[in-house]
Amino acid sequence: MIEAKGISKYYTIKKRKNFFRSEKQIVCAVKKVNLSINEGEIVGLLGLNGAGKTTTIKMLSTLLNPTEGQITVDGDDAVKDAMKIKKKINMIAGGERMLYWRLTGEENLRYFGKLYQLSGLQLEKRIAYLLDQVGLTDSKDVPVELYSKGMKQRLQIARGLINDPKYLFLDEPTLGLDAPVAKQLRGLVKDLASQEKKGILLTSHYLEEVEELCDRVYIIEKGTIILDDTPEKIIASVVKNYHLMIETSSLSVALQNKVKKESVNCTIQFTDLTDSTSIHIDAPFDPTSFFINICMNEAISILKLELKRPRLEDAILTLAKEKLA
Repeated sequence: MIEAKGISKYYTIKKRKNFFRSEKQIVCAVKKVNLSINEGEIVGLLGLNGAGKTTTIKMLSTLLNPTEGQITVDGDDAVKDAMKIKKKINMIAGGERMLYWRLTGEENLRYFGKLYQLSGLQLEKRIAYLLDQVGLTDSKDVPVELYSKGMKQRLQIARGLINDPKYLFLDEPTLGLDAPVAKQLRGLVKDLASQEKKGILLTSHYLEEVEELCDRVYIIEKGTIILDDTPEKIIASVVKNYHLMIETSSLSVALQNKVKKESVNCTIQFTDLTDSTSIHIDAPFDPTSFFINICMNEAISILKLELKRPRLEDAILTLAKEKLA
């Protein structure tokens, strides 16, 4: 288990006062953050640019020491036992970073494996296994500069797993990828957590990806954690309404009033179209079955039905608006 207790990070910068003078200023990037990642769990860390995500990840991955607070990995202190912890963790970044383009896929993995003091038959078996896992065995001798974006990102996954880490930090892992390749990588991430029991911290601007993958989500704003819960509970606590649109056969005013009267705890609006009526319903619950029953009881023909469920993206946008208000 990775556990951060009350970690903060302060930087001292020089701010120019005039042409000749500057003064030191203390900037707080992260403040009193509590966070945990269990084995076999995918945890999301969300926030706008500058919210403190990168600084937090750098502290959790031993690249930065916290100014205050403590980070432990399976009970070991991340500052005092940094070299021991580095063997248990790894990072996978989106885009095309952290690879040597003039080396082949196999040569990249061999290089990074040796950095983790792997060698001989153990390293060669690990390379062969990972190339097979990410579907790059047939391209192992091809220079990375000739790889497609999807191939490069699959090699990134293999590189991040070369030391068989217990914990993984994924920074925008599907950035810029086509939908089929991104879907394949999400499946691989799920398997790493569920089958290999790796603890994973994920940052992504693709909120549907976070909603699909993450067991829990932390939302960070100006260096402070403002929400920590499952995606479902965060959505329920921030975004209250479902929106249902039903297009039906034309409804008389009397029938519209009857439907409205039966629609308790719902906000309902009717729009008469040429040969039909459009009904828009907002409700704090999924009203689909309720309105289908009304339509069946009143012999109303349903021509079209669309339900918009509250999503994590809606919750984030709502929180952002509240912060700007």
